[in-house]
Amino acid sequence: MRFFKNKQILPENVWTAIIFAATPLTAFYLMQLACGGYFWQLAPSVVLANYICIGMVYFILCGLTDHIVVCSIAVHALCVIWGSANAFISQFRGTPILPWDFTALNTAMAVAGNYKFAPTWQMITAAVLVIILAVIMKKKGRKGSLRIKKERLRFRVNALLIGLICSVTMINFTALEVLDIDTDVWDQTGSYQKEGAVAAFLMNIKFMDVEEPEDYSPENVETIMASTSEKEMQTVTSENVSQPNIIAIMNESWADFESFGNLELTESVVDYISSLDAVYGEAYASVFGAGTSTSEFEFLTGNSMAFLPSGSIPYQQYILGPFPSLASRLKDNGYTCVAIHPGERNSWQRNQAYPRLGFDEFKCVDDMNVELTEEHGYVSDESSFNQIIYEFEHKAEDEKLFVFNVTIQNHGSYTDEDYTAQVQLADEPGKYPMAEQYLTLANKTDQAFKILVDYFEQQDEPTLIVMFGDHQPSLEQEFLDKAYGVEQDDMTMEQYMGKFKVPFVIWANYELPDDTIDKISLNFLGQKVLQYAGIEQTPYGEFLNSVYAQIPALTFAGYFDTEGNAYSHLEETEFDDLIHQYNLLQYENLFGGESRNSAYFDGK
Repeated sequence: MRFFKNKQILPENVWTAIIFAATPLTAFYLMQLACGGYFWQLAPSVVLANYICIGMVYFILCGLTDHIVVCSIAVHALCVIWGSANAFISQFRGTPILPWDFTALNTAMAVAGNYKFAPTWQMITAAVLVIILAVIMKKKGRKGSLRIKKERLRFRVNALLIGLICSVTMINFTALEVLDIDTDVWDQTGSYQKEGAVAAFLMNIKFMDVEEPEDYSPENVETIMASTSEKEMQTVTSENVSQPNIIAIMNESWADFESFGNLELTESVVDYISSLDAVYGEAYASVFGAGTSTSEFEFLTGNSMAFLPSGSIPYQQYILGPFPSLASRLKDNGYTCVAIHPGERNSWQRNQAYPRLGFDEFKCVDDMNVELTEEHGYVSDESSFNQIIYEFEHKAEDEKLFVFNVTIQNHGSYTDEDYTAQVQLADEPGKYPMAEQYLTLANKTDQAFKILVDYFEQQDEPTLIVMFGDHQPSLEQEFLDKAYGVEQDDMTMEQYMGKFKVPFVIWANYELPDDTIDKISLNFLGQKVLQYAGIEQTPYGEFLNSVYAQIPALTFAGYFDTEGNAYSHLEETEFDDLIHQYNLLQYENLFGGESRNSAYFDGK
C-alpha cells in the first residue's frame, strides 16, 4: 500500500492508482468470460497466476509509455480478443490456441476466410463491458502523466520493475505449478476455462519439447526389439499379385455419421462405397475438427499422437530431417512416390515435410495438370482423383507408383450461403444447415470415388486403393449429439471415442483375400497397406503389428482392445506395459539422435 500512497511514485489521482492495480484482474475476468469460463470456476491461486501473467505485459507497457489508462484499455481489449479467439478455435477444432499453432500461421490464414465468426453472448458481453470500462476510465482516470518530471520517472521505473518481477516469476514453470496451474492435455479447452487462458497457454510451452519417457535408453529399446516376435511376415495380398500400384487417399473431414445408427438421411452419402467388394470399416484418428497433418503423420510413419503433446504439429516440430515413412519404405522397394494436395504448397509445411518423408514429388494446387472444379470454394474430390489418374497415365510402363492424395473438398467451414444442400435429415430438413452442407459434400466424395474405381477396374496393372478420413468435421453440436445418440457431457468412454471414428475402404482391381478389420487406428492402417501390397516391413513395423494384434486402435483420445472395450490413457490397464514399449520405440524413432538405431526403423 505504501507504493500506492506515495505521491512521489504514483499519480495523485486515486482512480488512476486503482486502474493501475486492478487492470490485470478485471482484464483476466473479462478474458475468461469471452473464453466461456466463469468466475466461480476460478480458484484464488489461478486468479493470482493469471494476474501476474497479464501484469508482466501491462506493467511493462505502463512503464514504457507512462499512459496508464491507454494501456489499461488496450490490455482489456487484447484479453477479450484472446479469450474470444480461443473460444472460436475450440469451437471448430476442439482445442484452443496452443503455442505450436504459431508455427502454422500460413496454414491458418489460408483457410480462415472460409470460416464465419459468430460471437457468443459471452464474447458480446465482455466486449460491451470493455467499452463501459473504457468510458469510465477516461472520465475518472488520468493518462498517467505526473506534474513533476522526477515523479513521472520514479513511477515508470517502479512500473517496469514490477513488470520484470512478474516476468521472471512466470518464466519459471515451477511458479505456475506452485500456483496449481495445470494443463489437461486431454481437455485443453477445459484447462483454458478453469486455469486461465493466459496461464494455461504459457504452461503448454513446456510441452514444446517432448518429455523423455521413463526408462528410456538404447539398451531398453534393443531389449524390446529383441523380444518382438520374429515370425515370418504374413501378407494378406493375393498370391498372384506382388507390389501393386498403391493409391492412398486421406479424405478431408470424411466421416460416416450414418454408421452410428441414429440418423435418417434423404440420401445415403456412402451408398456406393458401402456396396463395393472391398474391405470397409472403422478407423480412428487422434484429432477432431482439425489437425489434418497429424493424421497424415500417423498414417505415413506408424507413430502415434498418443505420445506427443495435444495439438502439436509433427511436420513442423519433429520432422526436421530425413525420416522413415510409408513413402521411404516403398521407395526402397522401387516405387515412385508422389504426394498431391490441392491446397497451398506451404500448408502445414508439407513442402518441407514430404521430401523428408521420402516422396519424390509434391504437387500442390498450382502444379495440378487437370482441369479444376470446386465445391464450396475448394478444389473438388473429382479433380483430386483425376490428378491421380493423370499420374498413373504418365508413368513409365514398368514403373510402380505410390500416390498419397490429401483432398480438400470437404474442408470447413460449412456456411457457404450460395452452396445448395442436396442431402438433408429426413425428419428435420433444414434444421442443421452446416451439417446438410457437409453431408452434401460427403455425397460428392462418394460419387467421385466411383469415377476413380470405374477407371481402375478397366486397367490391367494391379492397383490397390485405400481411402480414409483424417477427422470428423466440426458441425452444430446439437446435430453431433443427435448423430452420436448422446450429449457430449454424458458420453461413456466408448461413445467419446466415437468422435474420432472415421471410415476407411480398401479396394483393389484384383481379388483381395477375405479379410475383416473391425477397428484400426491410422497409425496401424499404413502397416496394413504394406501387408496388402506384399511389402516386407521394418522391425518397427513388425512391432506395430504386434501392438495392433492386442490394441487395434490407439489414439491420443484413448484406445480399444480386441473385445471392443474402450479405455482412457488416464486409467491403469493390462496394456500399460505394451503401450509404454510403444512410447519408448517412438521416442527412439523421433528423438533418438546419434544413438538411434536406424535399422529398426529404416529397415536398412
